[in-house]
Amino acid sequence: MDFEWRDLAFHREIGSAIDALDGPHFWARLTRVLERHIGFDSWVALRFARDAAPLVLAEQAMPDGKLDLMFQDYLIALYQLDPFYLAAFETQASGFYTLADVAPDNFRMTEYYQRYFRKNIVGDEVHFNVVIDRDYTMGFSLGKTSKYDEREIALLTLYSPWVLALMQQRLRFEKFAVEETPHATESEAPDLHARFGMLTGKSGRGALTAREIEVAMLSLSGFSSRAIAGKLSISFETVRAHKKHIYAKLGVGSQSELFAMFYEPGRAVEPE
Repeated sequence: MDFEWRDLAFHREIGSAIDALDGPHFWARLTRVLERHIGFDSWVALRFARDAAPLVLAEQAMPDGKLDLMFQDYLIALYQLDPFYLAAFETQASGFYTLADVAPDNFRMTEYYQRYFRKNIVGDEVHFNVVIDRDYTMGFSLGKTSKYDEREIALLTLYSPWVLALMQQRLRFEKFAVEETPHATESEAPDLHARFGMLTGKSGRGALTAREIEVAMLSLSGFSSRAIAGKLSISFETVRAHKKHIYAKLGVGSQSELFAMFYEPGRAVEPE
């Protein structure tokens, strides 16, 4: 079998990543292997939790060691609208996922996309996910300021078996204790269902029902009314009625105002 020098270099790089499996530089080594063949602009390894904030395992350093404030907003609350986070617990399957695989039909119209995703990632994102158990998934995200092209997606798909295998082996060496991460802890992450209850309680218009909270979260995440109807097995008109009740109870008139109530408390819309 004939090999080109590029093939030999690639196998050497993979060997370097394997050698780093039990050390602190594993994620950086893995990233270095991939970035020689695929263009991306940011990366982060994290653990998703079903009912808590993500824990950052490793991430791309910011210039001059600065803190990425926008990413802090994600870790504190916005992750709950992240299609990759939502898909991790809906699919419960290890694998390679593109944004097109997981994004709801109205994702690019959401406040989350306009205020966070487009500003922080801009173009595209892919994830390698390894399911730990029912409540936890380890993810490796690669963000790009432009859209991944067909060649890049094909290469990432081709590489996914060994990337996922390395991630699976890495699990035994990761430390998942909350106190060991400098980012948001599980106790700091607000429960959005509780926040819905708090806001509706203050409005005096009655609390949102469990189904209305579900509809509100799906709507903020980017699901259209028809998509919500299909997902919840209810009629389109029922979804519209739920949205009408949500807006009336919270005293808001748009998705933008609804988003601001939960993610910009200082500028929350005051009930009439």
